[in-house]
Amino acid sequence: MQSSASQSQTAVRHCYLHWAGQVPYDVSWAWQRSLVALKKHDPSQPDWLLLLEHPPVYTLGQGASLEFVKGDSTARSIPLHRTERGGEVTYHAPGQLVGYPILDLRHYRQDLHWYLRQLEEVIIQAIAPFGFVGERVAGLTGVWVEGRKVAAIGIKVSRWITMHGFAVNVCPDLRGFQDIVPCGIADRPVGALAEWQPDLTVEMVREAIAQAMTDVFQTTLCPTSTPVLQRTLELASAIDGSLLSRPIMPP
Repeated sequence: MQSSASQSQTAVRHCYLHWAGQVPYDVSWAWQRSLVALKKHDPSQPDWLLLLEHPPVYTLGQGASLEFVKGDSTARSIPLHRTERGGEVTYHAPGQLVGYPILDLRHYRQDLHWYLRQLEEVIIQAIAPFGFVGERVAGLTGVWVEGRKVAAIGIKVSRWITMHGFAVNVCPDLRGFQDIVPCGIADRPVGALAEWQPDLTVEMVREAIAQAMTDVFQTTLCPTSTPVLQRTLELASAIDGSLLSRPIMPP
């Protein structure tokens, strides 16, 4: 598996890295759409990697089937959002590290299958220093450890700009997965890295993901602060008035 973004790439890309902590799903979703809209308007804008956690939430891919969501939706206390990403239903919760890369694939490789494999490679490389052997399953997307799925991937690409991304189960409460068929896969269980290494934290894996992102995509990550993100989102809103109603920062 080729670990660099492209053998023909001649310049290292710069990518803003922002650790946001725990963010409501709808807020981070709005961030992504704003950053994508800004990059469409101004291709010179930097790439972004948003790393965060979510309060408990279910999300459905654009064409996902509700048959994979168990029980009565009116009685469900955990919110559910249908999004524009690919894939079926998944679950997010604290203890799960979520990554949203906003990348312009014209500077990497214009190939969606390649991009999915690269995201898998990021996760495989990130968990390796902790002693995990991440595996792929033919015909499926994600990363498994000893037959348990520890990372899900679902993306959206528009004009070669990416959004949505990956979720790595570090130490979440896995009971939320019991009310869905995760990713529409009924015969392969979900797992968390802390089941093997109870002391593992999101912060530890976060640093490893950042390093793997640098290595796999041959990009320079530039850690940035909340004010920088806020100013960027405000710039997006100033350019596109339709973004003004979207939440900029968590309440």
